[in-house]
Amino acid sequence: MSQTQFSTPRIIAFASITCLICGFFVASAAVALKDKQVENEKLDRKKQVLAVAGIDISNVTATQVDELFKSRIVPKLVDLQKDGCAGEDPVTFDQLKAVKIPGKFHAAPAGNKAKVQVKPNCATVYQVTKSDTDKSVDNYIVPIEGKGLWSTLYGFIALNASLDAVSGITFYKHAETPGLGGEVDNPKWKASWKGKKPFNANFDVDFKVVKGMAQNDHQVDGLSGATLTSNGVTYLVNFWLGNDGFGPYLKSLKK
Repeated sequence: MSQTQFSTPRIIAFASITCLICGFFVASAAVALKDKQVENEKLDRKKQVLAVAGIDISNVTATQVDELFKSRIVPKLVDLQKDGCAGEDPVTFDQLKAVKIPGKFHAAPAGNKAKVQVKPNCATVYQVTKSDTDKSVDNYIVPIEGKGLWSTLYGFIALNASLDAVSGITFYKHAETPGLGGEVDNPKWKASWKGKKPFNANFDVDFKVVKGMAQNDHQVDGLSGATLTSNGVTYLVNFWLGNDGFGPYLKSLKK
């Protein structure tokens, strides 16, 4: 066999062609699966909303999730900037996309502890009905986000109908350290939020994830070994339930 068959130019050419072919197939697969990935993300967010509302979604199909969402969840738009919701449809509006579209977001207050950089001009909140037939409000769910230790945490917090207690909390996306900050996913820790008081007597947000054990109804036990993530959760909850977030909207509901 000729040595020229294994010459450097031939090896480089073979490797380049192989990379191009593999890259083509990988890119094609990514494009083909993109719509499916987007649908899966939307489905997961629906599951998270239903779960934080206290609705049992165990052993349900994707179709049943959609049916539950449509029958029990009423999306509402909250204007966070004057006329920020003009022309938007509460059913199809995507808040996560809005913060990437020029003209649909604005800068968050500088130096906020939650380290939120931008706020959507319009945001989605969810009203949860008591049942398929009883359409009175059982819970209000608002989106929350903010910096933890390593990542931005995205989630939802649910408040009861009278807005004086937490009904549930969940985070659907983050990259905190497993076993430490990642314990924001721990069902036991999330359950400890139920019944906690997020506001004081003047309906100003007053809540904290403390280091160690909670001492009152305005506190939640800290995450062991994850002080910075715990602080991040405190800051993001206070931001979005406060005057810089959904506070004015919640106060209008309270009145």
